[in-house]
Amino acid sequence: MPTTAPQSTAATTGLALAVDLGGTKVEAALVTDEGTVLPGTRFRSPTGPQRTSDELQAAVDEVVTAALAALPADATLVGVGVGSAGPVDEEHGLVSPLNMPVWRDYPLRERVAAHVPGVPVTLRMDGLAITLAEHWVGAAQGSDHVMGMIVSTGVGGGLILHGRTVSGPTGNAGHIGHVECGGFDDPCACGGTGCLEAIASGPKTVAWARRQGFAGTTGEELSAAYAAGDEIAVAAVKRSGRALGQAIAAATSLVDLEVVAIGGGFSHVTPDLFEYARQAVAERVEFGFVTKVRIVPTGLSQDGPLIGAAALVHRADVLR
Repeated sequence: MPTTAPQSTAATTGLALAVDLGGTKVEAALVTDEGTVLPGTRFRSPTGPQRTSDELQAAVDEVVTAALAALPADATLVGVGVGSAGPVDEEHGLVSPLNMPVWRDYPLRERVAAHVPGVPVTLRMDGLAITLAEHWVGAAQGSDHVMGMIVSTGVGGGLILHGRTVSGPTGNAGHIGHVECGGFDDPCACGGTGCLEAIASGPKTVAWARRQGFAGTTGEELSAAYAAGDEIAVAAVKRSGRALGQAIAAATSLVDLEVVAIGGGFSHVTPDLFEYARQAVAERVEFGFVTKVRIVPTGLSQDGPLIGAAALVHRADVLR
């Protein structure tokens, strides 16, 4: 933790505290109204399904406390944005991350708010937050019918339609990771069969490859094997890319998307992942309104999830 608070400038006096809760880590940072993470204010702590409820809360407390301690003396904290793995209960500020079974209807917004009395705290599903970030400073700038996606430990998503976020009555609209893909029978932790997350997430893609005889255990190893032309690695990436494309085509059929921006660790396995997705969409030959959708890599840095959480504060005008 920094021993002295960073010096601020006129451009950083109105800051958002961004908190991103995911399947492997929780992060917090201070973010400017231009979508820039303030240097020296980003902190990370591990999460995961093995952690107890108290350990998860301690991780959140640790990063929030550290980021707040880094607030420059002449800066103002204008709000807190929390992006969480879903499902969420947007109205009541509760989270039930699928891969953190000890947290069901957990009052995360209230627990974070206890650190910042009098400061507004906004909680949304992480997929919606990342979509806001893409629309604000990323690959979806200038488009008003957008889906942002995270392809990593899980598969998440969010929607902006007619220039405004769409979260539904509970806050879980856009949860594309649990749309079922035709022709696949992979069981999903949600109880479904053939869900996109069960097919195309990094761990599930590697697991499928291992069942075919692949010796590696990580997405990085799969990426290297793909680059070397390993037949199993190629088949695994093609399979995941096709599932992505099928889900995106279905979503576009439903809500007429212009652009889908995809980030997350496994989205970098190879640029070909996007091409396989585009090929699956292109099969909808009679539906120009579907085949028009652009599937593009994220326009954000690795700070994307934090920028998304901060967008819940700095781009509140776009929130429905």
